[in-house]
Amino acid sequence: MSVGYESGRLEPDAVERMFDRIAPVYDAMNRTMTAGLDRRWRRITAESVVIPGDEVLDACCGTGDLAIAAARCGGCVTGLDFSEPMLERARRKAPELTWIRGDVLAMPFADGSFDAGTVAFGVRNVEDIRAAVVELRRVLRAGGRLGILEITRPRGLLAPFYRFWFDGVVPLLGKVLPGGRAYTYLPASVRRFPGPQELAGLIGGAGFRDVRVRLFAGGIVALHTAVADRLGSEPGLSGRGQTP
Repeated sequence: MSVGYESGRLEPDAVERMFDRIAPVYDAMNRTMTAGLDRRWRRITAESVVIPGDEVLDACCGTGDLAIAAARCGGCVTGLDFSEPMLERARRKAPELTWIRGDVLAMPFADGSFDAGTVAFGVRNVEDIRAAVVELRRVLRAGGRLGILEITRPRGLLAPFYRFWFDGVVPLLGKVLPGGRAYTYLPASVRRFPGPQELAGLIGGAGFRDVRVRLFAGGIVALHTAVADRLGSEPGLSGRGQTP
């Protein structure tokens, strides 16, 4: 298996260093790459899975925009990310929320700690996507809700524009920004990421039911929502029982 920016696959420590470097421009690039629509997509993600009073985990939280959206929906939110520079920006935005440095593949929470879990533009970057989804299931209570927002590959009329933007313009922008090679990694990582239906099947096989897919921007972005299945049907939960 090829590893490198151009392949869209990096070792975990290289992914961490990449996000450390791009933290200063992360929000600006999100706004630029999505014409500002990423804020709306995060708001819809939060509204789809968060009920007022929920204990909410926002995994791979980055600079905290989805966690803040979940808090606005009435959740008591914990944001988790492995990049300390990203978390520093999240803390400045919302010091009242809980921000924890950690790995989505081995989270420092007891089984069934949360009522809802969210991830925005993060699962694409983990070394083992299925293991990350199983770990998300572990920390959710039975009946808990999951929302995963991620870039995907559109079909049809928007496909040529998508290729022009993500394979051409985005890497070009990266050449003048800190950590510019990350914007070569971005389109490559989308190309090797499971499509919406494949990801839906993976989520369903990791202890979730009622998996639904909603596409935005002509299929460029997908929101997967699901409900944690009842106890006894959960595959491979670790039972670590750790607490923060």
